[in-house]
Amino acid sequence: MQNTQVHHDIFKDSEIEETIDRIQENHEIKLNDVIYLLESQEIQRLGLVGNSIREGMFGKNVTFINNIILNYTNVCVTYCKFCAFYRPPGHEESYTVSKEEILNRVIFAKSNYNIKQVLFQGGHNPKLDTEYFEDIFKTLKAKCPDVAIHGLSASEVDMIARVDRTSPLEVLSRLQVAGLESLPGAGAEILVDEVKDVISPLKISSQTWLDIMEKAHSIGIKSSATMMYGTVESVEQRARHILKIADLQRKTNGFMAFIPWSFEPNKTEMQGTGLVQHPMGGFELLKMISVSRIVFNGLIDHLQSSWLTNGIGMAQLAIYHGSDDFGGTLIGEEVVSATGARSTELLSKNIITAIKAMGYKPAERNNSYDIVKQY
Repeated sequence: MQNTQVHHDIFKDSEIEETIDRIQENHEIKLNDVIYLLESQEIQRLGLVGNSIREGMFGKNVTFINNIILNYTNVCVTYCKFCAFYRPPGHEESYTVSKEEILNRVIFAKSNYNIKQVLFQGGHNPKLDTEYFEDIFKTLKAKCPDVAIHGLSASEVDMIARVDRTSPLEVLSRLQVAGLESLPGAGAEILVDEVKDVISPLKISSQTWLDIMEKAHSIGIKSSATMMYGTVESVEQRARHILKIADLQRKTNGFMAFIPWSFEPNKTEMQGTGLVQHPMGGFELLKMISVSRIVFNGLIDHLQSSWLTNGIGMAQLAIYHGSDDFGGTLIGEEVVSATGARSTELLSKNIITAIKAMGYKPAERNNSYDIVKQY
């Protein structure tokens, strides 16, 4: 008798279906609905919906990009408690990569791995001005015109503007002319200042992040939006973050992809002080992927599950929950490896194998998410 009751409970019309239908039909995203989905334990149901939306949009294609991560400096004056990568100015382990070395790395990666993108990110270094980046971007574009520059988070742009005593829009305009194509979503973490005050008190405010993204979008620089969850934030604060991204997207349509990733506490100050001991784990990640797919349906097309922070098995599972992009091959990554999280060089053949193993079709994309090669 009990068994039939259990089955009945699983399949009966439920609040979760009503909530999902409401979001899908009205394209109205209400805070309480997002909180309800994020708190739900019905991970399979959310996953089925997330997967069916993804399949409707992309069929069996799952994309990735051949790219290199170039961490041009680890000098940073923002001292975020969740970061194991930065070094203060003057520290014996601090570095800034020379223009020659940057060029060599990109040319090497282009000739050996046929990369389509350089992900150009680093610390907030008070010695680097707009000209430093203009010079590098122009040189890169001259030597490797078909490698897109996906670089500089909103907080890096803010730092460069401070160094030059100018506006973020001025910095963006100049760098766009020099060859900057799009911005990564880093620096968002959780777009609620109560969270930022704890984990990154010296970093730009939530509103500044949104403003800089809006300015970038206004001049035709597209970007990613990210979310780093699993520090000190509440479920409601995660939901607020999602709503803020959705609101800006309605206004600008400038976000190409949403990338949620789970905080890795290892070797960071937050672990050292006991604020966060463990990463959140796979259940929350898959739920986050499904909920993001449901909420951003019709707003943001691409949903990336980073194998880098989540591991390759989780990235595979995330596809069944709604993600359509595996991220990059990331040759030469330094930020996550500073936490000792896991091996960070995953060449395209590993990604292709991982996607095929699940019965999907691997497709290589470019920086704008156009498919350039099917496997």
